[in-house]
Amino acid sequence: TNVSNVGGYTVAFTPLTKGAGLMSGNYAIPHAHVRALAVMTNTAPTSSYRSAGRPEAIFVIERLIDLAAQALKMDRIAIRRRNLITPAQLPYVNPLGLTYDNGDYRAVMEKAASLCDVDGFAQRRGESEAKGLRRGFGVANYIEITTGDPRERAEIAIKPEGFVELVIGTQSTGQGHETSFAQLLCEWLQIPLEDVRFVQGDTDRVSIGGGSHSGRSMRLAGLVIGQACEDIVKQARAAAAQLLEAAQEDLVFSHGSFTVVGADRSIHLYDVARAISDGRVEGLDARSGLAAQSDQTTKLAGFPYGSHACEVEVDPQTGRVEIARYVAVDDVGRAINPMILHGQARGGAAQGIGQALLEEVVYDRSDGQALTGSFMDYAMPRAHDLPSFTTEISEIPSPGNPLGVRAGGEGGTTPALAVIVSAIVDALAEFGVTHIEMPATPERVWRAIEDAKRAKS
Repeated sequence: TNVSNVGGYTVAFTPLTKGAGLMSGNYAIPHAHVRALAVMTNTAPTSSYRSAGRPEAIFVIERLIDLAAQALKMDRIAIRRRNLITPAQLPYVNPLGLTYDNGDYRAVMEKAASLCDVDGFAQRRGESEAKGLRRGFGVANYIEITTGDPRERAEIAIKPEGFVELVIGTQSTGQGHETSFAQLLCEWLQIPLEDVRFVQGDTDRVSIGGGSHSGRSMRLAGLVIGQACEDIVKQARAAAAQLLEAAQEDLVFSHGSFTVVGADRSIHLYDVARAISDGRVEGLDARSGLAAQSDQTTKLAGFPYGSHACEVEVDPQTGRVEIARYVAVDDVGRAINPMILHGQARGGAAQGIGQALLEEVVYDRSDGQALTGSFMDYAMPRAHDLPSFTTEISEIPSPGNPLGVRAGGEGGTTPALAVIVSAIVDALAEFGVTHIEMPATPERVWRAIEDAKRAKS
């Protein structure tokens, strides 16, 4: 049963619905039944946050697998390895009706364990114990679904002045669209990066757009930008054939120019655009110039997946948790800009770590007043709370996207809750602690240790 606190009035059901569909994770679980309940309460309304609803769903299945491994006296990686969906089983219809596209779930888990040096963990655990600390290891696999608004539009114009203008409806809020979208134009129109002018968020210019959420930006932008670029090259080829007095099939497009095969005659895209604007090309409107638009709707989902592993050190005297190492391996389908994706993975993991260890909305029980109403009172993660991340990108192109893109903006957050709590519980296993609720604050960890000690005695 997936219960979602929607607050005093309903803003969104997305965290509830998207989480419910992924309760079985990326495991070959043949049958499932889920009940999703939205509950009205007197708290602030709940809306979508990074990877809305999926981190909690993955938290549940991954913690259950840890408990199963404990009950069966199995290694936690081994039980996952045995139950993960294999590449041969994909595409796979999960027991709640979602069809996972493709991938290699075992490979990313093995890579994460290797990067975290799981073989050397016993030695590091001994070193921690010598200092009076307890060290734990955690691993968590995840799959998530990226959908969002299904419609997107791109408008591209080749300007005679010597630049290319892209107008699109997604809004960059730190994801680096101005770089990665420009890379697509550079690839398909064969122009330098500095020639791209990126227009976003201007309601005088942007007529239609679905915005940035649910990992949709690059998946849909690649679709509409690609189609518009194809149309521009097609128009430009026809115009260049007129201007060069050659057949279209005799033209080769390379480095932004059309060249006649076997001759030294060529013309650049910008010169073609100038000729069109001057009215020197028959059949093309000088007022419109060399431009194209693509407006498309697609409801096909993407399924990013991956595996995170981490180690924590816990001080049993104070309950303080320190993340000793954190590894993330995320399959994004195809990485357009790896540096941006590494940054998103680390930022996403930081948000998940905040939820696992620090963040909590607290209300006064007597009058309902929010006690964590500002960032002076609400425990946001800061640099000193976070480890030095090791991130790696896996690339198995998704069959449902022309570029093979799955999305990479939400993967860092999705398994972070589960992997942090898994490592903490492993560190406290000797005391008899089998689970701990989030946020795993020092007080909550210390109380869990003391309660487990009393239960054993």
